[in-house]
Amino acid sequence: MKKLLCLWCKGTGLLVSTVGHTISLALPLLAATLAFEVFSRYVLNSPTMWAYDVSLFLFGYIGALCGASGQLKKAHINVDILYLSVSQRTKNIFDLISNTLGGFFLIIVASKSWEKALEAIDFGYTRQSEWAPSIGHFWVMVTVAATLFLLQLSSDMLKDTWQLITGEPLLSEDDE
Repeated sequence: MKKLLCLWCKGTGLLVSTVGHTISLALPLLAATLAFEVFSRYVLNSPTMWAYDVSLFLFGYIGALCGASGQLKKAHINVDILYLSVSQRTKNIFDLISNTLGGFFLIIVASKSWEKALEAIDFGYTRQSEWAPSIGHFWVMVTVAATLFLLQLSSDMLKDTWQLITGEPLLSEDDE
């Protein structure tokens, strides 16, 4: 049983880490898009009609798809003054409660964004801008991002539950 749980946690961590590293490659593309728009607007006096939408989509992709990576690295906001002053067992309980609440929220986000994705694709919804790009892909990405975050939460909850029950971490420091 422990091997299966470890495999799940390691596999999830690898997937989340890979997606986080891969989407971070879009940061230079976002910077280049914004720099090109500034150059085009203020130097050439000819603003683009696509740069704002592209930068909006890129920023959304980066922010949403890196959320699970932030969870993996324990980089999300925490009440440190309280969290750091309690035992490991209490930390596990805090984490289980917050991850459960976050999980319910993410299930709703994944479900509703999938509905919006299907609707946007079926009806050909576009952004209300001059360029008017399709937005179906964006809702699919939100669904993927919420699902990826849920996978990471499931891994974290397994590790917290294991440690709460056994008193020992599921994975060693080297495995994480």
